Amino acid sequence: MNKRSGRCFWLCAALCCAVFFVTGCGKNFYFAGRILPPSKVKNRVLIAIQNPGPFNKGQLLFVDAFYDIRHSFDNKLPQFSIGGFGGAQPVTIQNIPEHQNGAIYNSGDGSLVLADYATEAAQAAIGGLAGPSSSVFITQDLRFVYAASQQSHALTVLDRGLGASYYLNLPGIFRVSVNPSGTVVLAFVQNSDTVYSLVHLQANQTLPPSVHAADCEPQNLPIYCAVPVVDKLGNPIKFDRPTKAVFSPDGSTGYVLNCGPECGGSQASVSYLPTAGVIVNSGTSSVAPGAGLDLTGFIPIPGGATNALPAGNTLYVAGQQLQPDGLFSGNLTVLDAAGQKVSGQYGITDGPHSKMILADDNTLWIGSTLCQEGERYLGSASSAADKTTGCLAMFNTATQAVMFDSYKGDLTGLAAVTQLHKLYVAEGGQVHIYSTVDGHELDNSQVTITGTAYDVAYMDGASNGNNTTY
Repeated sequence: MNKRSGRCFWLCAALCCAVFFVTGCGKNFYFAGRILPPSKVKNRVLIAIQNPGPFNKGQLLFVDAFYDIRHSFDNKLPQFSIGGFGGAQPVTIQNIPEHQNGAIYNSGDGSLVLADYATEAAQAAIGGLAGPSSSVFITQDLRFVYAASQQSHALTVLDRGLGASYYLNLPGIFRVSVNPSGTVVLAFVQNSDTVYSLVHLQANQTLPPSVHAADCEPQNLPIYCAVPVVDKLGNPIKFDRPTKAVFSPDGSTGYVLNCGPECGGSQASVSYLPTAGVIVNSGTSSVAPGAGLDLTGFIPIPGGATNALPAGNTLYVAGQQLQPDGLFSGNLTVLDAAGQKVSGQYGITDGPHSKMILADDNTLWIGSTLCQEGERYLGSASSAADKTTGCLAMFNTATQAVMFDSYKGDLTGLAAVTQLHKLYVAEGGQVHIYSTVDGHELDNSQVTITGTAYDVAYMDGASNGNNTTY
């Protein structure tokens, strides 16, 4: 063997050893330090499936989104699933891909279950929720759970680190909004113009006499209190049927969405709430006069405001506008968040807009339910094309063009499969796939499921921002 061929031999041997080390020994990693899962699939979309019936439980199946198949590429496994899952009627997946977890809420038994993406197995249900929850959120470090327990009229706080549970009496509560770090918790009450923040009292600390909390627990030695969000004079702010809050990318501002006419109020708008004044663990600063919201931060949104998605200095706001005939028409409002002004308004699908997500190719996808009960379908001026419009719309953020899907039923789940230019959806109880390049529907014949697909999540998303439930 000459020197040149010898060097080639040893170089090839070294490369082979390196490949063997990465793929054949110990723990395997594929990106960002994440462990290669047992399925060896690197682009997984999780599907929450409901199987109604007294003797049936839900399922968590996942598919290979690279090939758009629900079985292994070599056909050795007929389908992929999260092992050990037994929740009833799963309805939402809070996707936490950076931490290789997903939190699945099951409406049938009121349970919250963590799915471990690395092991592809479910953990035991998290205990302590006060019955069914209309809104539930777990912090990214998995320590705290906050829930709106509507039937129990309670704001639930679970500290998993201490094993402690607190239930604050808040009649009519229907939603909690929590910032990504879990340091701000806002509670929303139906048919109310007040927003409540959660305050964690420090040791030997009490609320000022001027602050009237809705409730503090435990009552004999309060640790948590639900208090109204106040203005600079310390008075509770009168919002306009606030329905939720989303948070700016830098975390400094909470955008409170005032639903207005869509929820029985007067004027839809976005309120700017400085988060420094409502940090959970800052003691009384969140309720002290001078730390509240400046009332000039109300930006009218004529098209309605029930859901929103921030992107840099832009806030995309979805809602419905009341029409002269009494029906509602869907709208997307583009808000210059930094300049506090509306820069555009575009017609989208009707119905309550529960899902929004940004995807490849400058696309924003908006999903709604009950889209066939709005102006497009029932209005006297509706065209034949309007009556075939479905509950999914694609907005191109570069060209401002809007595309509508054909009607397939309620849109209940969105998952952007980034870098692959695809969008997975749960629509009409089935899984559908769309191209983000031009919006056309892709072949879904190998990912259809038996049962009712209710939510989807991209398990291998690059960040925890790849999530539509917050």
